[in-house]
Amino acid sequence: MGEKPTIAISHLGCEKNRIDTEHMLGLLVEAGYGVDSNEELADYVIVNTCSFIEAAREESVRTLVELAEANKKIVITGCMAQHFQEQLLEELPEAVAVVGTGDYHKIVGVIERVEQGDRVKEVSAEPTYIADETTPRYRTTTEGVAYVRIAEGCDYRCAFCIIPHLRGNQRSRTIESIVAEAEQLASQGVQEIILISQITTNYGIDIYGKPKLAELLRALGKVDVPWIRMHYAYPTGLTPDVIAAIRETPNVLPYLDLPLQHSHPEILRAMNRPWQGQVNDAIIERIKEALPQAILRTTFIVGFPGEGDEHFQHLFQFIQRHEFDHVGVFTFSPEQGTPAYNLPNQLPQAIKDERRDILMELQQPISLRKNQQEIGRVVDVLIEQENPSTGELIGRSARFAPEVDGQVYVRGQARLGTIVPVAIKEADTYDLYGVVGGS
Repeated sequence: MGEKPTIAISHLGCEKNRIDTEHMLGLLVEAGYGVDSNEELADYVIVNTCSFIEAAREESVRTLVELAEANKKIVITGCMAQHFQEQLLEELPEAVAVVGTGDYHKIVGVIERVEQGDRVKEVSAEPTYIADETTPRYRTTTEGVAYVRIAEGCDYRCAFCIIPHLRGNQRSRTIESIVAEAEQLASQGVQEIILISQITTNYGIDIYGKPKLAELLRALGKVDVPWIRMHYAYPTGLTPDVIAAIRETPNVLPYLDLPLQHSHPEILRAMNRPWQGQVNDAIIERIKEALPQAILRTTFIVGFPGEGDEHFQHLFQFIQRHEFDHVGVFTFSPEQGTPAYNLPNQLPQAIKDERRDILMELQQPISLRKNQQEIGRVVDVLIEQENPSTGELIGRSARFAPEVDGQVYVRGQARLGTIVPVAIKEADTYDLYGVVGGS
């Protein structure tokens, strides 16, 4: 046996995909492969792709083509591998393997077979795998933060979304498994654990017969980690029990990411989100009353087929009325293989873009005002980066999730990966500025 080949991973896509990347890295390192962050030096490059919308696929394809032109041996994993396995093998002779979203744990065997000259296709038609706390993992996030996947896949069939087709139906991990992983991470010094799945409020239905998010949060409350943040909470799943668990568990941040997508009942029906029913004002008000400290983030889709001016006005007024802390607005992307692809009354891109811009402009002064309310306060900030040339530190307070929200720019001394008190001095639409040490 000669030296084992070196492997680089090019990571694209969401934080769920990132966990798959981290498990592949962990498995390869455990098996004795050299893992190199430099794609030019590596013998193989694993490209963990995204296939959620057209723009994501274009980025994935660009990356693949660049590597192919550099004569790299490419292993394609992730959502695009699941989606377009045959086409990818046909069109990219440099691709030595495609590996589906439910098959990344077989990566070591795939590389061994490729080394023997095989061209490997390892794609389960129905992904059913989910890693647990015993699966090796090599973290790629900043040292203070780790993502923990509590479930994979989704049982809903929203008209615009290809995810269930790419990642299978929901499968949850047990509370014990999640707590064990959280404890491992806490012992490594992680300060913030971010719980992710497609629909966190549905956690546990498949294994326990009913949602168990409240029980999970209470169990995680016993883990010695300062911050636990949840992603993607459906408002209807924020039952009094879940809200009580958030309120009563000190390390669970009252940060709610509500993927509402729209406010108008007709559009929600067309999106096949009837369970969201009337995501009406009452639900949002109930959450605000029960959790007055809550930071509310949400995302909306504009330009869904058939969205008329009155539907858009409804959404505009909804955003105006509720004053969310953070709002993401996406233009509808017609995805082949989803019901919305074939709906009549598709809107021109120019109208979608205009509607997105109108909503972003509406939200900016709201976000600015929310940020300005922090001026004069002393808040806990997790320090994540340091600018070596200026000594300025960058971190996040509980108000901000990584990647999607703003940051806190901090003057003063603090160790990376620690939470320190910061006196907030200034604010703009997205970010806060402050000084270490309070007062």
